[in-house]
This record gives sequence, structure tokens and C-alpha cells, in this order.
Amino acid sequence: MKKIVYSLLFIAMTFGASVKAQENVTYQLPPQEILQLADADRPPSISADRKAENAFLSYRSRYKTINELSETELRLAGLRINPVTNINSRETFSEKITYFDLKTSKEKTIAGLPAKGRFSNQSWNTSQSKFAVTNTTNKGVELWIVDVKTQAATKVYEDKLNANLGRPFNWISDTELIVNVIPASKKALIDTKDAIATGPTVSIADGKEAQNRTYQDLLQNKNDEFNFEQLAISELVKVNIETGAKSKWKDAAMYTDISTSPDGQYVLVNEIKKPFSYLVTYNSFPSTDIVYDINGKLVKEVDHKELQEVVPKGFSSTIMGKRGLYWRADKPNTLYWVEALDGGDANKPAEYRDALYQVAAPFTANKELLVKVKDRYRGVIWGNDEVAIVRDAWYNTRNESSYLFNPSNPTQEPTRFFSRNSQDAYNNPGSFVTEMNDYGYNVLAINKGKLMLVGEGVSAEGILPFVDDFDIKTQKTSRLWRAQKSDKLEAIARVIDPKKGIILEQIQSKSDYPNLYVRNIFQKGGKPKQVTFTKNPFEAMNKVSKELITYKRADGVELSGTLYLPPNYDKTKKEKLPMLMWAYPREFKDASTAGQVTTSENKFTSPSYGGPIYWALRGYAVLDDAAFPIIGEGKEEPNDTFVPQLVANAKAAIDAVDKLGFIDRERVAVGGHSYGAFMTANLLTHSNLFAAGIARSGAYNRTLTPFGFQSEQRNYWEAPDVYNTMAPFQNANKMKTPLLLIHGEADNNTGTFPMQSERYFNALKGLGATTRLVLLPQESHGYAAKENILHMLWEQDQWLEKYVKNKGKNSENK
Repeated sequence: MKKIVYSLLFIAMTFGASVKAQENVTYQLPPQEILQLADADRPPSISADRKAENAFLSYRSRYKTINELSETELRLAGLRINPVTNINSRETFSEKITYFDLKTSKEKTIAGLPAKGRFSNQSWNTSQSKFAVTNTTNKGVELWIVDVKTQAATKVYEDKLNANLGRPFNWISDTELIVNVIPASKKALIDTKDAIATGPTVSIADGKEAQNRTYQDLLQNKNDEFNFEQLAISELVKVNIETGAKSKWKDAAMYTDISTSPDGQYVLVNEIKKPFSYLVTYNSFPSTDIVYDINGKLVKEVDHKELQEVVPKGFSSTIMGKRGLYWRADKPNTLYWVEALDGGDANKPAEYRDALYQVAAPFTANKELLVKVKDRYRGVIWGNDEVAIVRDAWYNTRNESSYLFNPSNPTQEPTRFFSRNSQDAYNNPGSFVTEMNDYGYNVLAINKGKLMLVGEGVSAEGILPFVDDFDIKTQKTSRLWRAQKSDKLEAIARVIDPKKGIILEQIQSKSDYPNLYVRNIFQKGGKPKQVTFTKNPFEAMNKVSKELITYKRADGVELSGTLYLPPNYDKTKKEKLPMLMWAYPREFKDASTAGQVTTSENKFTSPSYGGPIYWALRGYAVLDDAAFPIIGEGKEEPNDTFVPQLVANAKAAIDAVDKLGFIDRERVAVGGHSYGAFMTANLLTHSNLFAAGIARSGAYNRTLTPFGFQSEQRNYWEAPDVYNTMAPFQNANKMKTPLLLIHGEADNNTGTFPMQSERYFNALKGLGATTRLVLLPQESHGYAAKENILHMLWEQDQWLEKYVKNKGKNSENK
């Protein structure tokens, strides 16, 4: 890689000596052992049709460049927009797309498509004879159509599409699309850096509670409002891909979701309205849902939502009015939606929480009740006039249920089944298989009174995917097929033909890259047919030992983690290695589900910049994905005992690997990203288990997230002791273990403002802790630029070498 010089801001202890000022440093590369993996080519992703006959391969670089991240960007209403190209400024692009014949496993170049582009927004038409994709040029976003039969591409719209609010086109038939186009009436944007204020910015509270999470990239003033509106406005143009004809379908407005009725006669359009808000993102702005006929003539405004700044507290609370407005998949032109029956307030007692309603074209009749559910609605799968399935869930209990109901008879009591703990992976019944109906919509695959279920198959025996029959009348299941236990990991990607038992599988192993296979589950003893042949890009990892280990916490909770040992490590000699542990805390309502093993040692070993696996090649034992459950049973909330459970998890992990004889427990580091960073800071604060820590893009002061964080529903004033006890910032005086803090300087994640790391660093520095802060230019919550990522890996390696592997070898580490 060409070495690029760019200023990185370090406010820290340097590796050589203590400094008081900031330090400008050029980008560095990690050691070769890490670089060979971190800079390896990325295998293509695949988009296959329903029958697993035709597919497209998308090739993209493993990383963006710092130049790409430094392009013009506006941050408005929760969006990050490139105002020159009119697409998400953080969009992930593919540089190349090819056709792949799944029957012959042959790859072909697509005639006419640019050999190198910035492709995104891929979408098949209903018959899957055409494949649409956008290409972003230096000027804007253009639309291309690929003919599957000929493998030839045609540009159907120049670079005038507006992709600022998402995918800028929608199929309305097999041969027609509605395209979001930048209108000629769009006004020039205001340069907010040079704009002269005409008055103060005023926000108003009217006495109603508005306990919103701490969103980022919000509108801040009238200039932002103006710019957001100009960037959100599109006019809608109908495009016929066979004739090339283009006609304006609707005048300019702020359009978001667009969907066509199953019979193709009506189009449901959502439009953002004013007033805007400085407290919430654009998804909560006022909006209307309007039905037009296929020619763009107004039929009916079917919903209007006011600004949603106020929602009752709690994860199971919701808004009033219509939610989830969409077309019934099994009817030609019927809209359905859900409404809260409890005022949307999860804190109020109610026999039924939500109800599902419908109305058919011309949408002038009164709404018709379909079914009521006990808990909060979580989705519906349509089948036919007599069979449909609706799901509900309740966060506080983690319970979820499914109901069979008769859409034609709302007086018939729905049958509740599969009522279970949503975190209970071992007893997950799987998902119902759907198939495309004559309208081109997915509905339940019903065969002689039975449905089909496919499941991931997490169990105490390992991950063994399965296919079950489900009897509609009795709600009983019977097993049709289950994967055999082996050194492979299987996963069902799609059911191609439920009647014939043809499925598309992904199969992988520790050293075999995940590839696609076609299997007939009704053919006993039959072997799957491999259809893709992507090779392992990380062969250097093949000599690394990988093992899933299980162990217990002091209170008996079952835990697990994946242990990696360096290449050619002799387990019989048991050389004492330094160890790096990486984890992310997860909340549970009971110990039994918290102890379930949900990963497999047969999973392909794919190192990524976000994880710790690289350091197995640097001579470390690595415990990845170490289980860190935080349990709150009954009325107790998990966070009531967050710190002691955190420490108990860490001690159990170290004890387990130490018992195997592989590590020097005086040379153990811990690391994590986001909530894992919060975990890391707490472990260094409240225990003496670690030699050093790495915390990336975390939140450390919980008074800056006063209306909840992660899975905490209580606000700061309801549980101040919980917030203060859990916050590393409030306990910074207790922390003396070396801590490397890394943060993207443009973090857009809720609550993890870069200020979190800056203020925490200042507190640690002021209190005499050994710490280093690295702010990565232009990076968001997940990192993207190659220069930043490789430098970050160098930083982590330097920190581990000094404070962990070589701990005690010089006076500075004593």
C-alpha cells in the first residue's frame, strides 16, 4: 500500500515518553502478520434469484480510502449526504458486477455495464428477468438495467437520481419503474459555514415528556431545515425499460417509501411534511400516506402522522395511530396496518395491546378489524383467505408468540402457539417458508394443510439447521430433515421448492470459505451439489488452532468463547502466552438462556478489522466472542448488578484458559467496540484482572445518555445509582490500568459522541492514569478508510506489545 501522510490527532502518553501536548503523526502500517490478512482481497457477495439459477457477483474493495471519506458531506436529520452526488455519503459501493450461472458455475462479464463503477441499490424485478442497479458517478446517480437472459446492461436514466432518502427507484411492474429524480426547481444549498445568522435558534418544551435517545446529526437551525428540504425533494418519473419512455408521474415533494399494490393498479406513496424537528431524525417528522392509481391520479389520503417527538417510555411503547401500513400480499389491492389499543403506553395495563386492521380499494370504507394481539405487534405473514400468521412480543419478559388467525372471520378466536422466550436459541422453532404468488408477492407456502419451517438449529449438540412440517390444524411440528453433525457448518439460505424439498445451503468450515450448495432434503443419503467455489483468502490462518471452549461463572451460569492459539503452538508444552480477550455484553432475563452456546467452532475463520483474531499470528492466545451475559431475573433489571456480573464473566474466562495451561494470567488484555468499549473501561476500573485494555468508540459518561442506553429503559432520574455505578467516567479515579482509547471523530451512533472518549481521556489523564486517545479522521461508528483501519491495527499492536506481551520488561511498565 502506498504510504499516505495524514494528520492523526493523538492526545496521550506516547510510546516513548510522556507529553502534555497534542501530537501529529503520519499513518503507520501494522506488522506483516496482520497486514497480510487485513489487506487481503475481499471475496464477492452474491445475489441469487429464487430458483437458484441466475445470480450476480458484486466485487468491492475491503475498505474505502481517506479521500473518499473526505468528500463533501452534509449531516442533516440523521442522514449523511453527499450533496454533489445526492446519495448517502457513507454508501457501500461495489466496483464490479458480473453475471454468474448457478447451473454451470460459470461467471460472465455483463456487456455494456461499466467495467469499473460505484454500484449499489441492486434489485430484481418480479419475474426476475431483469436486475436494476445504480451507478454513482462524479456528478450523481444513474440507473442501469441488466437483462438476465442476454447478460447485457442498458443505462435507462442519467445521473439525476435522488438517493438521499434511500433507494431511488421502485419496480411497479416487470417492465416499469418509478424513479426519484432531482427536480429542476431544486434551489441552491446554503453554505452554513458562511451564512450570517438572522436570529437565535430557539427550542420549546410544552410540558409533555419527550424522553428521546441522544441522536446525532440532527437539524440545528433554519439553514439546516432549508438544506434538508432541498436534498429530500424529488419528482417521480415513470420509466418503461422496454421502450425507454419517460413521463413525469408526480410533482416534486419529499418522497420516501413507494410500493405498488399486488394487482399493479395502485401505488402507496409516503411523503415527509413540515414542521421539522431538532430533537429527532427525519423518520419521526410529520408524513402522509397517499394512494394514487397507476397513472398518478389521487385516490385517497389514507394516513397522516404528526411530528413524533413524544412516545411513552419503554421499549414496548409505541406511537398512536397507524403503523406498518402496507399491501396485503394475498389480495389484489387491500391495505393493512396496526394500531395500539393501549395508547401506545407499555406502562398501562391492557388486555390487548395492538390490533390489525384493513381496508380494500377504493379505500373509502370503514376500517375492518382482523385480529387483536396480547402484546406488541411484530409482523404478519399472509397466506390465503383462511390462513395467516401474526406475531407479537413483549420486551420486559422477552416473550414472543405467534397466532394463527382467519382473515375472513375476525370473530374467530386466533390460536396462540410458539409462545416462548425470544432469547431461547435452543428452542427456536424457525421461520415459516414463503413462496411467490401470482401477484409476485410472498405468501405462506401451504401444501395439503401444512406449512414448512426452517431453523438455524442452535442446540446443545451444535448448530444443526433443520426443516419441519407444521400442521395448521393441530399446530404440531414433524421433522423433515436435520443436518448431520460434522466438521462443517451448514445454514439454509433459501427454500427453492418446498414441495420438492429443494433448498439452497451455505456450507463452510474453519478453513473453507462459505459457499453455496443445492440440496434435496427428501433424497436420503443424497449429497448437496456445490454451485459456488470461492477460495479461502486467509490461508495464513489455517495453522492457527481454533476451539470452542465452555466453562462456568462462579454462580453456575454456563459461558463459552472461541479460543485461538498461535500457529504450530505445542499444547503439550503449554508455553505461557499473553492473551487478548474480546467481548460484548448482552442482557438476559434468565440464566438458562444466557448460558446457551450460539456459535460454532466450525465457522469459517474470517479475520476482520473489528476483531482480535489477527493477534493469534502475533503470538497471543485470543479468546474471541467471550460470553458476557448480564442477567436480571424476575423484577430485577440486568443493570442492577452490571459491574459484579461483568467482573465475574471476565474472571471465569481467564480462569478457564489458565486452567488449560496456555496463558500467563498476568499478561491478559481485554478489548471491545461500542458497548464492548464500555465493558472494557468498567473491567479495568473495577478489577485487577488485566494488564491493559483497548476501548473503541464507546460511551463512558452515562449522564450524557440520560434517557436510556443499550437495553436500559429507565432514565437517569429513576435509577441514578445504576447510571453512576456503571459509568467509567464517574469512577475514573479508580482506574490505573493502561487503556487505549480509539474513536471515529465523526461518530454518528446514538450516544457514542466523540466527546465521550475526549472527556474520559481528560479525566484519566488528570487523575494520573496511563492512557492514549486516537481520533480517526472522518470515521463514523464503524470504520471504513483503509488508512485509518491499518493505522488503528498498528496502534492496537503497539499497545499490546508494550503493556501486555512485554509487561514488566522495562521500568515504564512496572
